[in-house]
This record gives sequence, structure tokens and C-alpha cells, in this order.
Amino acid sequence: MTRRKIQIQKIDSTTARQVTFSKRKRGLFKKALELSTLCDAEIALIVFSSTGRLYDYASSSVPQVIERQNLESNKLDKLDEPSLELQDDRFREKISAFELKVGQLIEDNQRLKQQMENQYNIITNVIEQGQSSDSTTNICSSADPPDPQDQHIDGTSLKLGWYIFLCLAGYLSLTDVER
Repeated sequence: MTRRKIQIQKIDSTTARQVTFSKRKRGLFKKALELSTLCDAEIALIVFSSTGRLYDYASSSVPQVIERQNLESNKLDKLDEPSLELQDDRFREKISAFELKVGQLIEDNQRLKQQMENQYNIITNVIEQGQSSDSTTNICSSADPPDPQDQHIDGTSLKLGWYIFLCLAGYLSLTDVER
């Protein structure tokens, strides 16, 4: 006679449930002992019955195995979060990079202000001398071109902005700009 595979579900009969619990608990403890013996593994097994009774098995002692497990999980937690010194170093590096970027932007701003001031002075001189708007346009397009080493400043944008300024100020007309 062969054993049939039973469907796993809660056993309704209290006595049958208690007998099954007892047999399967013994089988579980036996398998834990075999695993511990064959593989030299440290095993702790804790089982609570439906009545609340505690059953345990351990290859050494349950408190030792639990303590070891707690130590291992604490080690993993410490590895996951970077140390405060490392976080502090990262923040200092970011702050230094931002300070360097601010310094570069301030230098760029001063250089652009100087270029605008130079172009304004040239235009003012041209207007005071009474030259035509054609010569003003030519002077504007040739005055103080952006430094070719500045890769982050677009010379075309500066010229376009300057032309718009001159048109709004009344020094150039749109027909002069189209040429």
C-alpha cells in the first residue's frame, strides 16, 4: 500500500491536529539534527504550538545561535550605511566644487560686464562723433569679440543681445540689423 499525497490545509479535528503536530515536530527536529551533523552547521529551531507551548532545538544552544545571528545582522547594517566621516568628506567635496563653480561664474560675469562696458563706450564715442548707423553696426560687430578660449560663452548670443539693446535704445533700426 502506497502513501497518498495529502492536501495541505488546516486540520479540523483537535486531536488529529495535535497528533500531526507532534509527529511533524519530531520529524523537523530530526532533520535539523541531520543537517547539523552532516554539514557541521549551527542550527536553532524554535516552534510554538497552537496552545502556546515552546519547543526548541539547537546544535549548540539557542541563546548562542540567536546572539550570533544578531551580531551578523548588525555587521550587515553597518556595512550598508556609510560612515559619518565618509558622508562628511563627500559633503565637503560637493561644497568645494560649488564654491569653485561660483568663483568661475563671478569671473565670467565680471568679464561680460567689462565687454558690455567697452562696447557701450565705443558706441557712445561713435554717436558723439556723429558717424552713421552703418559704421555703428560695423563697430558693434567687430568690437571686443568674445575670447575663443571661453567655451561656455556664446559670442553669437552676445552680439544678438547687443543688437537688440541698440534697436531698443534707438541707435539701430531693424533694416540695419538685417544687413
